Amino acid sequence: MDGLIDNLAHGFSIAVSLNNLGLCFIGVVVGTLVGILPGVGPIATIAMLLPLTFNFDPTGALIMLAGIYYGAQYGGSTTAILINIPGEATSVVTVLDGHQMARQGRAGVALGTAALVSFFAGTVSTIVVAALGVPLTKLALLFGPAEYFALMVLGLSFAVVLAQGSLLKAAAMIFLGILLASIGTDLETGEERLTFGFSELADGIDFVVLAMGMFGFAEILRNLENPESRDLVSAKIGRLLPNREDVKASIMPMIRGTGLGAILGILPGNGAVLGPFASYATEKKLAKDPSRFGKGAIEGVAGPEAANNAGAQTAFIPLLTLGIPPNAVMALMVGAMTIHGIIPGPQVMTKSPDLFWGMVASMWIGNAFLLIINLPLIGIWVKLLNVPYRLMFSAILLFCSIGIYSINNDASDVLLTALFGLAGYVFIKFGFEPAPLLLGFVLGRLMEEKLRQALIISRGDFMTFVNNPVSAVLLVISVGIIILAVLPSIRAKKAIALAGTDP
Repeated sequence: MDGLIDNLAHGFSIAVSLNNLGLCFIGVVVGTLVGILPGVGPIATIAMLLPLTFNFDPTGALIMLAGIYYGAQYGGSTTAILINIPGEATSVVTVLDGHQMARQGRAGVALGTAALVSFFAGTVSTIVVAALGVPLTKLALLFGPAEYFALMVLGLSFAVVLAQGSLLKAAAMIFLGILLASIGTDLETGEERLTFGFSELADGIDFVVLAMGMFGFAEILRNLENPESRDLVSAKIGRLLPNREDVKASIMPMIRGTGLGAILGILPGNGAVLGPFASYATEKKLAKDPSRFGKGAIEGVAGPEAANNAGAQTAFIPLLTLGIPPNAVMALMVGAMTIHGIIPGPQVMTKSPDLFWGMVASMWIGNAFLLIINLPLIGIWVKLLNVPYRLMFSAILLFCSIGIYSINNDASDVLLTALFGLAGYVFIKFGFEPAPLLLGFVLGRLMEEKLRQALIISRGDFMTFVNNPVSAVLLVISVGIIILAVLPSIRAKKAIALAGTDP
């Protein structure tokens, strides 16, 4: 317990520096903004802002990017309640009762409840992150090159869970990401690989170029193709603070939602997205009058919003402790860590304690910022909801191009980003998810490095991955995950085949 308090005290000493406080505030404000504006989202925003992080130290950069992620969860509820459009996937459930409350003239109560339960859930789940961080530091002593390689194989197997739709398409995108990661000059032999004579590719493909193209530019193209109609509530916002009856009805859903969200958020894949759905189903099942749900029940806002924000915080646990990104946003965070020279994994806590504990402490501060800025600025957020897409996305595209060019002062980076943007748009149209590709790209470089190190230590003996108990267990888990993911499709094919042979 004393160690936890000491570590948190150290984290707060890092987080409360003027620079980190400013970056945390910028992150949560930008996160709230992109959560409110439908069609932007934290994935595209973090990809677009990665060039700016070159100007900051790693801790400050990751504090800002983390603030964008969990800040977007707050902003998504505002859009869901006021215009019946979930700003984030995790806000889909909030639409059901939140917008109905707004139509009944209780938009302020819905927004206030969402902000308050989000603050509670964020605070509790941050304690969970801090508490689990200390015992997991012991894992750092068990990991060498072979274990790291097996851990990254496990991360890629989780990418199959992360992907939606065809497993074959997900596997193809992972291997394409690994292939793209191998482009450039081999650090050991000095030979150029897959550059096709283009000197611009000699140093490899920049992570920022790939991420901004696949997520930023491709997302802009997708949203311009499918503009969303907005049904902005015309009724007054009303009072923001819930009354005694509202608080009484919200307390238990908030506690249950926090627990469900914190547990599911740790799971690789889209566990954080499952939390609000699980919370809503639980509250509806426990309610004395389930027919109230979908008609403006405050429990349908309190529970899912608590689960939403709890999951957003605990999603950092597999990232910071094992180096496994549980979702697409965390894959971008891995990329941000690598471009700052930090190797994701168990040793982050021992080699970069300022980063780990500074981020944990900043989550508390960020949640306080979000509570302070969300309620008083509701009027401004409402006005922003009327911004036309054509103006918003053209400005985003301009600033993204400037940001990409500023990294290396190279126009070819902008062209490559545009190329990846078109490729990402085509992939989406044909049902290929970009997230597994990004995960394969991020982990591919680290996998190659750890594979070579392990083979050098073992004098070329591949059995080192099996003889080592930790790496062997991780590889077995990876195989098990792939088998479990493939089994349903095999059973479905057998069922179809048997049905075809029936007379």
